[in-house]
Amino acid sequence: MNQLFQGAITFYEEDYNNEKSFYEGLQENKPHTLFITCVDSRIDPNRLTRSKPGELYVIRNIGNLIPPFKNGENDIQDFLATNSSIEYSIKKLKVSNIIVCGHSNCGACTSVYKPEMLEEMPYVKKWLELLQPTIERVKGLHPESEHKRIWLTELQNIQQQIHNLLSYPFVEEKFNRGELHIYGWYYNILSGQILNYNFINHEFKPIVGNNPLGL
Repeated sequence: MNQLFQGAITFYEEDYNNEKSFYEGLQENKPHTLFITCVDSRIDPNRLTRSKPGELYVIRNIGNLIPPFKNGENDIQDFLATNSSIEYSIKKLKVSNIIVCGHSNCGACTSVYKPEMLEEMPYVKKWLELLQPTIERVKGLHPESEHKRIWLTELQNIQQQIHNLLSYPFVEEKFNRGELHIYGWYYNILSGQILNYNFINHEFKPIVGNNPLGL
């Protein structure tokens, strides 16, 4: 913990004071991108995108899940933290991009196939029920090994969460008008490579210098 306290001191004495005018300019919250990713400690959205404070509005939860939209007052309390953050980023902050970023070695995508891992975590178990549509999609692909099943779950989960995201009318409307761009990313922790989802051919392609969109 002392390392974290020392880090806070160093940030103020060096980072902040060396770029004081930049930080003083952050009085308003004007991010251009909503970045939805996992709470996994190995994922650092700003580092992955080389972005500065003020550029990303970040939503993090176990498994980078997006609860599907439900139209009814009785449903509004379900998963309110994530729902409200999506709503705020679109309606108030007016972000122009959304990135849904999954990753390799995802504990959520592993534990759903091992119920014993969730026996003493009822809240996590309830939250991961949102992965059920993804699990059904993977079953239809008939993976021949456990390793491939988990890998496919990680990839299919990104596609499913984009589908869930577009179930929100205020997201779909802006997306259809071309005012909002949506991307699906898969970060391979071991290799450092990031794949981008192609909406046309439904494939993930590496983000590279001469073809950043993976088209």
